[in-house]
Amino acid sequence: MTPAEKAKELLDKYKEQMIENEAYFVNSGAKHCALIAVDEILSIASHYVTVEYWNEVKQEIQKL
Repeated sequence: MTPAEKAKELLDKYKEQMIENEAYFVNSGAKHCALIAVDEILSIASHYVTVEYWNEVKQEIQKL
């Protein structure tokens, strides 16, 4: 999965969750949550997860 695809997937998952909870700012809230998730992944990245990949996912989220 490309970083752009992963970014879209994460954003969509958070949007769905926020819609279910009737959030007012769905897109900006979902984007913020997705960035929190990527930051958490980056903070615990191991040899199984490349930091470069997740940094690219983060950049793609910020573009959305």
